Amino acid sequence: MWSFRTRFGGDVFDQLERMRREMDQMFGDWSVGPTAIRSVGAGTYPQINVGASEEQVDVYVFAAGLDPKSLDISMQQNLLTITGERKLDEPDNADYYRKERFTGSFRRAIGLPEDVDPDKVNATYRDGVLHLVVLRREAVKPRKIEVK
Repeated sequence: MWSFRTRFGGDVFDQLERMRREMDQMFGDWSVGPTAIRSVGAGTYPQINVGASEEQVDVYVFAAGLDPKSLDISMQQNLLTITGERKLDEPDNADYYRKERFTGSFRRAIGLPEDVDPDKVNATYRDGVLHLVVLRREAVKPRKIEVK
């Protein structure tokens, strides 16, 4: 029975797999990377969800362990920027076998729809989640037209 593997030798697929692993090492693992043009790769901190309705855009920033007063949130036109720093109390003499919790400074910039109103933003922080509500401009909202 003919197969691609026997025709070209099993060694071809082994070589391709080796090359894929080497590319992942050089450029990062693409299989867990962004799935959309504006997305970021796995491990980016803090993680963000953005949802929208006709009235508003909701941004959820998952940032447990932060002091909400240490966050700097700004909005210019439709670009929302969140910066801050996550500090953790860790013993100086600790040896870690694995360390996955992010510490240090971060900055996230999120492009929102063009019809958001940068003057109408509300931010709350509860249980490690920063929730930003950005209202849409009144003039851009769909208006129901009654037929007489």
